[in-house]
Amino acid sequence: MGNRLSPAPSPLVPRPASQLLNIVGILLAAGSGSRFGGGKLLHRLHDGTPIGLASLRNLREALPDIIAVVRAGDDELSRLLESEGVVVNDCEDAHLGMARSLACAIRATMNASAWVIALGDMPFITPATIRAVAGQVAQSGRIVVPAYRGERGHPVGFGGRYRAELLGLEGDEGARSVVKHHARDVEIIDCDDPGILRDIDTPGEAI
Repeated sequence: MGNRLSPAPSPLVPRPASQLLNIVGILLAAGSGSRFGGGKLLHRLHDGTPIGLASLRNLREALPDIIAVVRAGDDELSRLLESEGVVVNDCEDAHLGMARSLACAIRATMNASAWVIALGDMPFITPATIRAVAGQVAQSGRIVVPAYRGERGHPVGFGGRYRAELLGLEGDEGARSVVKHHARDVEIIDCDDPGILRDIDTPGEAI
């Protein structure tokens, strides 16, 4: 269920930068993209921007500290993301599921007070939404989830108290089980951003 916060104004009002200190944005970009046919995050959107790069730029615009996780050997994507001036972590066991990629990012940022976890194949989320999630997790230290017209989406914020559980996850479900286990801790932010629900699984969805 979780705690639903008052609807955010439209456009969402950014939180003061002081509230975002030591919050790390994680871009999970280590999936195989098998349903897409491979190379998904390098595929270009209608404006010519690669999917993964668009997702990264939205995250970077909202948060000063970013780490991206890619599959070991995905050198082209790694170089592309590094060209934006962010830390890129090659995950050797990304093939074992999204949880391993997330654990790679958490281990590399153990001093963070909280994380905002975004997916590389969701390039339509606005930076304002990401800032709103980060601002709320900075205030409460709990789990923060955005919602559009009652449907929950991404990115999801986690306070530092969930560090051990995030590190211990297995499989391809990501952090979903942590959200379920701590349902009473979940704070839902209503936002006017359909991008929080829009991931890309096929080339047609990139249009």
